[in-house]
Amino acid sequence: MQHLTYGDIKAATDRITGHIRPVTLAPVDPGAIRTAHRDPLDDRPEQPCEVWFALEFMQHTGSFKARGAQNFIQAHRDTGTLPTAGVTIASGGNAGMACAWAAQQQGVPATVFLPANAPHVKVAKLRSYGADVRLTGTEYADALAACEAFSAETGALASHAYDHPLIAAGAGTLLEEIHQQMPDVDTVVVAVGGGGLFAGIAAAAQHHNIRTVAVEPQSCRALNAALQAGCPIDVTVDSIAADSLGARRTSTMALHAAQQDRVHSVLVSDAEIIRARRALWDHRRIAVEHGAATALAALTSPDQHLPHRDLPTRPATPSRSYRPGNGEKVCVVLCGANTDPSDLMNGVHEEA
Repeated sequence: MQHLTYGDIKAATDRITGHIRPVTLAPVDPGAIRTAHRDPLDDRPEQPCEVWFALEFMQHTGSFKARGAQNFIQAHRDTGTLPTAGVTIASGGNAGMACAWAAQQQGVPATVFLPANAPHVKVAKLRSYGADVRLTGTEYADALAACEAFSAETGALASHAYDHPLIAAGAGTLLEEIHQQMPDVDTVVVAVGGGGLFAGIAAAAQHHNIRTVAVEPQSCRALNAALQAGCPIDVTVDSIAADSLGARRTSTMALHAAQQDRVHSVLVSDAEIIRARRALWDHRRIAVEHGAATALAALTSPDQHLPHRDLPTRPATPSRSYRPGNGEKVCVVLCGANTDPSDLMNGVHEEA
């Protein structure tokens, strides 16, 4: 099993600083997030929780993926293992855009494989970053097979959306920036898809003794299922947030990170994800992906099966929400905003 270390995160931080946008932190209105019921053994004066948003959706290409892509390409350039054929990836989403952007920044070719029915807007965006876009087949699996064949034929360096230590370590630099700006942060809340962002953040958080809350949609729970099974397994993907969190299997790096102390698994419903996304627009005029709103939904969902905040949730029934404790300082990662905001701006209320 491959483990991500804090040294990997530090190396990534040194490598990509100056190439990515530092994250901006914004406070949530006092009283907007309810705290947990008071622990009777807590004799400290009662204090409200303090919640902040990490506005990572303002990152290059509109998501945290730019960090991992930049780290991946820069690391190979530093070690002389970046081929003249450049990089290649099968992805029409955030990972593909980040790979194309990072390649453009480093002046190397990027070849991105998509299904032939990929949305024209994604194809156009990828080409705007200078990518050679190849359309093939009708499913992601077809694009992946073509990508692998292209890599074998040309020698292009194959990247991955999340299951690579350089990709995950790059994502983990986000936690380093959060901790630098807010050294007394107690908890970071992050949405989980394949697990690259979570693995990176959890590795850095473990070093700084920060609690990590891993949030997944109920019907898109690759990490939680792996925790319960003790190994990565395939899961059914059926969620409003599946476009960004729809991994069928988590990485071994993410599972290892989730098995450490001070990590909590939370599952939220699509209805709560939609409500959290709508609340971000109504109260902050922030339009994020459903995947990004998934993290906030953990703090706004009704209490169900809620353990004490310092007790692990594995391998028993996962929490359906997370309530900060007395005086707890929490940072919620809003990880991406590559979304169609028309349903928000037109005042249309979605239903799960």
